[in-house]
Amino acid sequence: MSHAARAEPLDPSRSAAEAGRRLDLGALFRESDVPSFLDELERDLVGLAPVKRRIREIAAHLVVGRARESVGLTAGAPTLHMTFTGNPGTGKTTVALRMAAILHRLGYVRRGHLVSVTRDDLVGQYIGHTAPKTKEILKKAMGGVLFIDEAYYLYRPENERDYGQEAIEILLQVMENQRDDLVVILAGYKDRMDRFFESNPGFRSRIAHHIDFPDYDDAELITIAKRMAADADYAFSPAAERALADYVAMRRTQGNFANARSIRNAFDRMRLRQSLRLFEAAGLVDRERLATIDEGDVRASRVFSGGIDLKRAGAIRADTGRSDAGASEPSTGPGA
Repeated sequence: MSHAARAEPLDPSRSAAEAGRRLDLGALFRESDVPSFLDELERDLVGLAPVKRRIREIAAHLVVGRARESVGLTAGAPTLHMTFTGNPGTGKTTVALRMAAILHRLGYVRRGHLVSVTRDDLVGQYIGHTAPKTKEILKKAMGGVLFIDEAYYLYRPENERDYGQEAIEILLQVMENQRDDLVVILAGYKDRMDRFFESNPGFRSRIAHHIDFPDYDDAELITIAKRMAADADYAFSPAAERALADYVAMRRTQGNFANARSIRNAFDRMRLRQSLRLFEAAGLVDRERLATIDEGDVRASRVFSGGIDLKRAGAIRADTGRSDAGASEPSTGPGA
């Protein structure tokens, strides 16, 4: 379904009828199933209040656009290309998946799937290699959403023989000419994306929605860890919860902290320690023991021997709870 609005002369009698027509926007919104998507977003994602509000605004704007069309008002073809900026592990890919579902339900994309790529998926290694790679990815993404992570790596001005500019030119052309059938989301660190747009003004002119993803605070990260545990049929003992609070405050001071991604890595290590503890203890176990993460499973992390004392961690928690999350993405990292 094309969402491009066409300016057509209105019949005067038709205009009068449409002018007097009343629509129940609440009913239209409910019939679209978008409220269920938004409720899931609210329920499943911890924090991210400004992000959720922007997604709700975009969804509301699209529903109102449909209503305007139905009564003969000009809606205009909405520009749906977006940028998601923020540090690693703040939920950008997850929100992109939800955005694809919302756009599909509202009829703005045909299929509602998400194709997630990086520079390596688009840019070739030799002359004549980039165009077919980029076009193949675009073909796969048509009818849905193309999510380009760390999009600024497409542009490398320091390398005269780099082929990223060719991919950029193809992307810009498709973003303009086929915006009825493809939504592109560019993602990455905010400062690097700002520099990327300065060097490539064609992207900025095609993107209407710039959404910044904040870091999680300590309480949100603890909630995320507890949800991960519950989803995997684990639970933290009271002492382990206190240790987890200390862990979060200390871990986020390290330069390669990556929000929820770091917490997931840490939780995986806690599960391994719990398994080893139970295995070495041998003997009989019950459901509760198999499901419980103990204090020692948390405090065995190298974070607690990394030279950061608990008083400092407590001060950090009592302050803003925010982090200056670092510039590189970890695997298990020093916080394992």
